[in-house]
Amino acid sequence: MTDGWYAGLDPGDTAAGTTAIREGSTSAPDEWPSLAVEIGFAEDEAKYYELLHTATMAATEAAVQEQEGADDRQLVHAVRSMTDCEQTANELAERVAEWGESRSRDAGSGVEYARELAENEGEDAAGAQLQSLAQRVVDLDEEAARLRSYIERTAPAVAPNLAALAGPVLTARLLSLAGGLESLAKKPSGTVQVLGAEDALFAHLRGNAPSPKHGIIFTHEAVRGTHPEHRGSAARALAGKLSIGARIDHYSGDLRPELQAELDERIETIQARTEGEKQ
Repeated sequence: MTDGWYAGLDPGDTAAGTTAIREGSTSAPDEWPSLAVEIGFAEDEAKYYELLHTATMAATEAAVQEQEGADDRQLVHAVRSMTDCEQTANELAERVAEWGESRSRDAGSGVEYARELAENEGEDAAGAQLQSLAQRVVDLDEEAARLRSYIERTAPAVAPNLAALAGPVLTARLLSLAGGLESLAKKPSGTVQVLGAEDALFAHLRGNAPSPKHGIIFTHEAVRGTHPEHRGSAARALAGKLSIGARIDHYSGDLRPELQAELDERIETIQARTEGEKQ
Protein backbone atom coordinates (compact mmCIF):
# COMPACT_ATOMS: atom_id res chain seq x y z
CA MET A 1 0.00 0.00 0.00
CA THR A 2 1.64 3.21 -1.20
CA ASP A 3 -1.28 5.53 -0.48
CA GLY A 4 -2.77 6.34 2.88
CA TRP A 5 -5.53 4.17 4.32
CA TYR A 6 -8.01 6.78 3.14
CA ALA A 7 -7.08 6.62 -0.55
CA GLY A 8 -10.20 6.51 -2.72
CA LEU A 9 -12.56 6.62 0.28
CA ASP A 10 -15.51 8.85 1.02
CA PRO A 11 -14.80 10.57 4.38
CA GLY A 12 -18.29 9.64 5.56
CA ASP A 13 -17.97 5.94 4.70
CA THR A 14 -16.92 4.55 8.07
CA ALA A 15 -17.40 0.91 6.97
CA ALA A 16 -14.96 1.32 4.09
CA GLY A 17 -12.52 3.10 6.38
CA THR A 18 -12.78 0.26 8.89
CA THR A 19 -12.00 -2.29 6.16
CA ALA A 20 -9.04 -0.24 4.98
CA ILE A 21 -7.63 -0.01 8.51
CA ARG A 22 -8.01 -3.75 9.14
CA GLU A 23 -6.77 -5.01 5.79
CA GLY A 24 -4.33 -2.36 4.63
CA SER A 25 -0.60 -2.10 5.23
CA THR A 26 2.34 0.05 4.25
CA SER A 27 6.08 -0.56 4.06
CA ALA A 28 7.01 2.82 5.53
CA PRO A 29 5.36 5.75 7.31
CA ASP A 30 4.54 8.96 5.49
CA GLU A 31 3.02 12.36 6.12
CA TRP A 32 -0.49 10.89 6.10
CA PRO A 33 -2.28 13.88 7.72
CA SER A 34 -0.90 16.48 5.33
CA LEU A 35 -1.41 14.16 2.32
CA ALA A 36 -5.03 13.60 3.38
CA VAL A 37 -5.59 17.35 3.42
CA GLU A 38 -3.79 17.73 0.08
CA ILE A 39 -6.08 15.28 -1.74
CA GLY A 40 -9.20 16.69 -0.08
CA PHE A 41 -10.00 13.75 2.18
CA ALA A 42 -10.00 16.06 5.21
CA GLU A 43 -10.31 19.82 5.43
CA ASP A 44 -7.47 20.04 7.97
CA GLU A 45 -5.28 17.79 10.10
CA ALA A 46 -7.64 17.99 13.08
CA LYS A 47 -10.45 16.62 10.90
CA TYR A 48 -8.11 13.90 9.60
CA TYR A 49 -7.37 12.70 13.13
CA GLU A 50 -11.09 12.76 13.93
CA LEU A 51 -11.80 10.53 10.91
CA LEU A 52 -8.86 8.28 11.78
CA HIS A 53 -10.10 7.90 15.35
CA THR A 54 -13.59 6.93 14.16
CA ALA A 55 -12.23 4.37 11.69
CA THR A 56 -9.74 2.79 14.11
CA MET A 57 -12.31 2.54 16.91
CA ALA A 58 -14.74 0.83 14.53
CA ALA A 59 -11.98 -1.51 13.33
CA THR A 60 -11.09 -2.42 16.91
CA GLU A 61 -14.72 -3.09 17.81
CA ALA A 62 -15.15 -5.29 14.73
CA ALA A 63 -12.00 -7.25 15.59
CA VAL A 64 -13.16 -7.80 19.18
CA GLN A 65 -16.61 -8.97 18.06
CA GLU A 66 -15.05 -11.30 15.53
CA GLN A 67 -12.70 -12.77 18.12
CA GLU A 68 -15.43 -13.19 20.74
CA GLY A 69 -17.65 -14.92 18.22
CA ALA A 70 -14.99 -17.42 17.22
CA ASP A 71 -15.65 -21.09 17.97
CA ASP A 72 -12.78 -21.37 20.44
CA ARG A 73 -14.15 -18.43 22.43
CA GLN A 74 -17.55 -20.12 22.54
CA LEU A 75 -15.84 -23.16 24.06
CA VAL A 76 -14.16 -20.94 26.63
CA HIS A 77 -17.49 -19.41 27.67
CA ALA A 78 -19.10 -22.86 27.77
CA VAL A 79 -16.47 -24.46 30.00
CA ARG A 80 -16.40 -21.49 32.37
CA SER A 81 -20.20 -21.64 32.60
CA MET A 82 -20.09 -25.39 33.18
CA THR A 83 -17.58 -24.92 36.00
CA ASP A 84 -19.73 -22.21 37.59
CA CYS A 85 -22.82 -24.41 37.40
CA GLU A 86 -20.99 -27.37 38.94
CA GLN A 87 -19.48 -25.34 41.76
CA THR A 88 -22.74 -23.56 42.57
CA ALA A 89 -24.68 -26.84 42.45
CA ASN A 90 -22.23 -28.45 44.88
CA GLU A 91 -22.30 -25.49 47.25
CA LEU A 92 -26.09 -25.38 47.25
CA ALA A 93 -26.20 -29.17 47.70
CA GLU A 94 -24.20 -28.75 50.90
CA ARG A 95 -26.73 -26.18 52.10
CA VAL A 96 -29.59 -28.53 51.19
CA ALA A 97 -27.90 -31.35 53.14
CA GLU A 98 -27.46 -29.13 56.23
CA TRP A 99 -31.09 -28.08 56.04
CA GLY A 100 -32.19 -31.64 55.45
CA GLU A 101 -30.29 -32.87 58.52
CA SER A 102 -32.30 -30.48 60.66
CA ARG A 103 -35.48 -32.16 59.48
CA SER A 104 -34.61 -35.83 59.15
CA ARG A 105 -32.10 -38.32 60.55
CA ASP A 106 -32.03 -40.04 57.16
CA ALA A 107 -30.81 -36.97 55.29
CA GLY A 108 -28.22 -37.64 52.65
CA SER A 109 -25.72 -35.39 50.93
CA GLY A 110 -24.63 -34.20 47.54
CA VAL A 111 -26.52 -33.54 44.33
CA GLU A 112 -28.19 -36.95 44.39
CA TYR A 113 -29.77 -36.21 47.77
CA ALA A 114 -30.98 -32.87 46.40
CA ARG A 115 -32.49 -34.76 43.48
CA GLU A 116 -34.37 -37.03 45.88
CA LEU A 117 -35.79 -34.05 47.80
CA ALA A 118 -36.76 -32.27 44.58
CA GLU A 119 -38.98 -35.22 43.62
CA ASN A 120 -41.01 -35.04 46.86
CA GLU A 121 -43.48 -32.42 47.96
CA GLY A 122 -42.59 -30.52 51.14
CA GLU A 123 -44.72 -31.44 54.16
CA ASP A 124 -44.84 -27.86 55.46
CA ALA A 125 -43.73 -24.35 54.48
CA ALA A 126 -40.10 -25.01 55.38
CA GLY A 127 -40.19 -28.32 53.55
CA ALA A 128 -41.58 -26.61 50.46
CA GLN A 129 -38.73 -24.10 50.51
CA LEU A 130 -36.20 -26.89 50.95
CA GLN A 131 -37.76 -28.77 48.04
CA SER A 132 -37.56 -25.61 45.91
CA LEU A 133 -33.89 -25.11 46.79
CA ALA A 134 -33.18 -28.75 46.00
CA GLN A 135 -34.80 -28.22 42.58
CA ARG A 136 -32.39 -25.36 41.91
CA VAL A 137 -29.51 -27.75 42.59
CA VAL A 138 -30.97 -30.23 40.12
CA ASP A 139 -31.47 -27.51 37.50
CA LEU A 140 -27.86 -26.37 37.82
CA ASP A 141 -26.56 -29.92 37.66
CA GLU A 142 -28.57 -30.61 34.51
CA GLU A 143 -27.40 -27.33 32.95
CA ALA A 144 -23.80 -28.34 33.66
CA ALA A 145 -24.49 -31.68 31.94
CA ARG A 146 -25.89 -29.91 28.88
CA LEU A 147 -22.86 -27.62 28.72
CA ARG A 148 -20.54 -30.63 29.01
CA SER A 149 -22.39 -32.29 26.14
CA TYR A 150 -21.96 -29.13 24.03
CA ILE A 151 -18.24 -29.06 24.81
CA GLU A 152 -17.83 -32.73 23.92
CA ARG A 153 -19.54 -32.13 20.56
CA THR A 154 -17.77 -28.88 19.74
CA ALA A 155 -14.15 -29.30 20.91
CA PRO A 156 -13.19 -31.95 18.30
CA ALA A 157 -14.30 -29.61 15.51
CA VAL A 158 -12.57 -26.54 16.94
CA ALA A 159 -9.31 -28.20 18.04
CA PRO A 160 -9.20 -31.78 16.69
CA ASN A 161 -5.67 -32.61 17.80
CA LEU A 162 -6.06 -31.14 21.27
CA ALA A 163 -9.37 -32.94 21.73
CA ALA A 164 -7.81 -36.23 20.63
CA LEU A 165 -4.85 -35.80 22.97
CA ALA A 166 -6.52 -34.28 26.01
CA GLY A 167 -10.22 -34.98 25.62
CA PRO A 168 -12.85 -32.29 24.94
CA VAL A 169 -13.29 -30.94 28.47
CA LEU A 170 -9.58 -30.63 29.29
CA THR A 171 -9.10 -29.03 25.88
CA ALA A 172 -11.74 -26.43 26.70
CA ARG A 173 -10.14 -25.79 30.11
CA LEU A 174 -6.73 -25.27 28.49
CA LEU A 175 -8.25 -22.83 25.99
CA SER A 176 -9.93 -21.01 28.86
CA LEU A 177 -6.73 -20.71 30.87
CA ALA A 178 -4.70 -19.64 27.83
CA GLY A 179 -7.28 -17.18 26.52
CA GLY A 180 -8.12 -18.97 23.28
CA LEU A 181 -6.61 -21.26 20.67
CA GLU A 182 -4.28 -18.69 19.12
CA SER A 183 -2.87 -17.75 22.51
CA LEU A 184 -2.40 -21.39 23.47
CA ALA A 185 -0.69 -22.13 20.15
CA LYS A 186 1.87 -19.41 20.83
CA LYS A 187 2.79 -20.61 24.31
CA PRO A 188 5.89 -22.79 24.87
CA SER A 189 5.29 -26.28 26.18
CA GLY A 190 6.73 -25.32 29.57
CA THR A 191 3.97 -22.77 30.01
CA VAL A 192 1.30 -25.21 28.83
CA GLN A 193 2.60 -27.69 31.42
CA VAL A 194 1.82 -25.38 34.35
CA LEU A 195 -1.37 -23.70 33.13
CA GLY A 196 -3.71 -23.67 36.09
CA ALA A 197 -0.87 -23.75 38.63
CA GLU A 198 -0.18 -20.03 38.59
CA ASP A 199 -0.40 -19.63 42.38
CA ALA A 200 2.16 -22.37 42.92
CA LEU A 201 4.37 -20.93 40.19
CA PHE A 202 4.32 -17.45 41.73
CA ALA A 203 5.08 -18.94 45.14
CA HIS A 204 8.06 -20.71 43.58
CA LEU A 205 9.28 -17.49 41.96
CA ARG A 206 9.11 -15.80 45.37
CA GLY A 207 11.22 -18.62 46.77
CA ASN A 208 8.46 -20.00 48.98
CA ALA A 209 7.72 -23.28 47.18
CA PRO A 210 9.23 -25.79 44.76
CA SER A 211 8.58 -25.42 41.04
CA PRO A 212 5.20 -26.97 40.10
CA LYS A 213 5.43 -30.06 37.89
CA HIS A 214 2.00 -29.62 36.31
CA GLY A 215 -1.18 -27.59 36.33
CA ILE A 216 -4.60 -28.57 34.99
CA ILE A 217 -3.07 -31.33 32.84
CA PHE A 218 -2.76 -33.37 36.05
CA THR A 219 -6.35 -34.46 35.33
CA HIS A 220 -5.11 -36.31 32.23
CA GLU A 221 -4.63 -40.02 32.83
CA ALA A 222 -1.12 -39.88 31.36
CA VAL A 223 -0.07 -37.67 34.29
CA ARG A 224 -2.45 -38.77 37.04
CA GLY A 225 -1.81 -42.43 36.28
CA THR A 226 1.97 -42.09 36.48
CA HIS A 227 3.91 -42.68 39.70
CA PRO A 228 4.49 -39.34 41.52
CA GLU A 229 8.25 -39.70 41.08
CA HIS A 230 7.86 -39.63 37.29
CA ARG A 231 4.87 -37.33 36.89
CA GLY A 232 7.11 -34.42 35.95
CA SER A 233 8.40 -36.38 32.95
CA ALA A 234 4.88 -37.41 32.00
CA ALA A 235 3.65 -33.84 32.29
CA ARG A 236 6.48 -32.58 30.07
CA ALA A 237 5.75 -35.24 27.47
CA LEU A 238 2.05 -34.43 27.45
CA ALA A 239 2.61 -30.66 27.39
CA GLY A 240 5.00 -31.04 24.46
CA LYS A 241 2.42 -32.88 22.38
CA LEU A 242 -0.35 -30.50 23.42
CA SER A 243 1.76 -27.55 22.27
CA ILE A 244 2.30 -29.17 18.90
CA GLY A 245 -1.37 -30.08 18.65
CA ALA A 246 -2.46 -26.52 19.46
CA ARG A 247 -0.23 -25.10 16.74
CA ILE A 248 -1.53 -27.56 14.16
CA ASP A 249 -5.12 -26.84 15.18
CA HIS A 250 -4.62 -23.09 14.92
CA TYR A 251 -2.57 -22.91 11.74
CA SER A 252 -3.90 -25.82 9.68
CA GLY A 253 -6.64 -27.68 11.53
CA ASP A 254 -5.94 -31.15 10.16
CA LEU A 255 -5.99 -34.13 12.51
CA ARG A 256 -2.63 -35.85 13.08
CA PRO A 257 -3.28 -39.28 14.67
CA GLU A 258 0.46 -39.90 14.97
CA LEU A 259 0.61 -37.37 17.84
CA GLN A 260 -1.51 -39.64 20.03
CA ALA A 261 0.54 -42.69 19.05
CA GLU A 262 3.79 -40.91 19.88
CA LEU A 263 2.41 -39.70 23.21
CA ASP A 264 1.19 -43.18 24.15
CA GLU A 265 4.61 -44.63 23.38
CA ARG A 266 6.40 -41.97 25.42
CA ILE A 267 4.07 -42.32 28.42
CA GLU A 268 4.42 -46.10 28.31
CA THR A 269 8.20 -45.73 28.46
CA ILE A 270 7.96 -43.32 31.42
CA GLN A 271 5.53 -45.49 33.35
CA ALA A 272 7.68 -48.55 32.72
CA ARG A 273 10.43 -46.93 34.80
CA THR A 274 8.42 -47.57 37.93
CA GLU A 275 8.05 -51.25 37.12
CA GLY A 276 11.77 -51.51 36.40
CA GLU A 277 12.66 -49.86 39.70
CA LYS A 278 10.48 -52.36 41.58
CA GLN A 279 12.40 -55.33 40.17
